[in-house]
Amino acid sequence: MPETPSVKKKGLQPKDLINIGIFTALYFIIIMAVAMLGYVPIFIPLLSVICPLIGGIPYMLYITKVRHFGMVFIMGTILGLLMGLGGMGVYAFITGPVCGLLADLVLRSGNYNSAGRAVISHGVLSVWLIGNYIPIVMNRASYFAGIASGYGQEYANALSSYIPDWSLLPLALAACIAGCIGAVIGKKLLHKHFERAGIA
Repeated sequence: MPETPSVKKKGLQPKDLINIGIFTALYFIIIMAVAMLGYVPIFIPLLSVICPLIGGIPYMLYITKVRHFGMVFIMGTILGLLMGLGGMGVYAFITGPVCGLLADLVLRSGNYNSAGRAVISHGVLSVWLIGNYIPIVMNRASYFAGIASGYGQEYANALSSYIPDWSLLPLALAACIAGCIGAVIGKKLLHKHFERAGIA
């Protein structure tokens, strides 16, 4: 039986910051690569499911390195900043750190060695993606006017039909569920890493 590592009382160390940087960059690159599917309108709402499913694998690998509160919060904050600065609107500045903080609290409740809490934490973190959809629902007229000028009226009409004004909550729920499923897949693929990290 592997020895379960204890959570150290001291704060984040340089190694932790390096891991945050590496895994946040990896996670963001994967999300952005998958987001390229958005050039086809039907994939825009589906990204709320596809991104968390695929993102669950690098996230669960990251979890084997997480031993301090704040590591997932910082990850969520950086993701929100990158997405917001990338043109997806200011809402990602809010959903990133909020979901990151909640995911961190879930992990801490399991003392950072509960695989079940790790799975739930990715579901919670994945809701940060809803920041990309809030402008579509809240600022509907101006958003689709901009889409029509950039991608054409046909694209805007199709996207409008795929994301009605009541879809925000279903999209958030879909992201959370898909995030949990993606984390379960990641855990199965990375079971040896979890054993070495003493996470059960």
